[in-house]
Amino acid sequence: MRIFSTIQISIKAMLANKLRTMLTVLGMVIGIASVIIVYSAGSGIESLILGQIESFGTDIVQTEIKVPNNKKGIKEDTQSSINIATGIQVTTLNLDDAEEIKKLPNIKDGYAAIIGQEQVSFHNENKKVMLFGVSSSYIDIDKSEIDYGRFFTENEDKSLSKVVVLGSKIKEKLFGQNNPIGKFIKIKKTKFKVIGVIKEKGAVMIMDFDDFIYVPIRTLQKRILGINYIMYTVHQLEDLSIGDKTAEDIRMLLRERHNIIKPDIVNDISRDDFRVTTMSEMMDMLGTVTGAITLLLLAIVVVSLIVGGVGIMNIMYVVISERTGEIGLRKAVGASNSDIVKQFLIESILITLTGGMIGILLGILISYFIYLGANYFGLDWRFKIPIKAYFVSLGFSTFFGIVFGVYPAKKASKLEPVEALNKL
Repeated sequence: MRIFSTIQISIKAMLANKLRTMLTVLGMVIGIASVIIVYSAGSGIESLILGQIESFGTDIVQTEIKVPNNKKGIKEDTQSSINIATGIQVTTLNLDDAEEIKKLPNIKDGYAAIIGQEQVSFHNENKKVMLFGVSSSYIDIDKSEIDYGRFFTENEDKSLSKVVVLGSKIKEKLFGQNNPIGKFIKIKKTKFKVIGVIKEKGAVMIMDFDDFIYVPIRTLQKRILGINYIMYTVHQLEDLSIGDKTAEDIRMLLRERHNIIKPDIVNDISRDDFRVTTMSEMMDMLGTVTGAITLLLLAIVVVSLIVGGVGIMNIMYVVISERTGEIGLRKAVGASNSDIVKQFLIESILITLTGGMIGILLGILISYFIYLGANYFGLDWRFKIPIKAYFVSLGFSTFFGIVFGVYPAKKASKLEPVEALNKL
């Protein structure tokens, strides 16, 4: 029963000065609300990117160019990205590689791709446009839909036909509301016939496919860019359960074709001039990245919680100085040091828990508004707050209540009754 009476005393003391209690609670409310928002935003971003990745299909394996890493101490993926960003070209991956991969047992279909940029004109409209060279099977594997017209065929690709398919945005920029089918646009100085328009797809990761002009890959290579290499391939798997084995088969095939000495160490891919990734690996990498971002943001939030905790400790010191006479009176009528410690410690914990619960409700509310805003702007954002977010929030509240309440509580308990009573 003693603990309940101590709680009652603590609550009465908190209610006796509502403004001070509210200001103390506010610091914890902001910190805990931030924890909920961080976790919710992390889940929202993860679902958004996962949805975009899944739009490519979950049954695919991607092979892309990579600069071999010859520098020690630098992560292989990081070094490759740095090299490509600085303009190093990898020209070893080609259409023959893509065709050979299609012959592997677990491969259903596949396409090759390369991206370029050129001046495109129609009448008085002149724009620098991204050109997306792909194989004819792209339209089936990527799950894109034709709005009107058609996609180009394999024969048109192999014969270097001068045909193109427009993304929905570039169609609007060049033709407005007019039907572009059968009309001609100029890429550099060559005329290309528009045979189709792809339905609006939206941006996927950092690429807006609606702003692309789709060109048969061989046409883009030979007639426009003057190259014979590709940037990446996408292949469809027959059996997802052996996707990792198929990825290894692709690595072995390309090492042989590219005359790469087999690594001495198993899984050593530093000498490869390509990277093979299954969709499950992409999702695992995504989970790692979003997890790391969430932890980083939480670390920033902890700083605000510490500031709130310090505020609580300062307020408790003020409370002790204001209630010195009360402490002396309680000790004079038989209250022990532990009773005084419990009273002030319970006050501190009640303040932080109250702030924690209000912060959770506020965090949920703000997270919901973020979800509504994201969906209003067309993002596939899901409203989700992981269960662990609630445990972390309440855990932080309790932890800071105890940590920043112990020292003031102990100081209060050490006051001498006679000295304390003189403050009455």
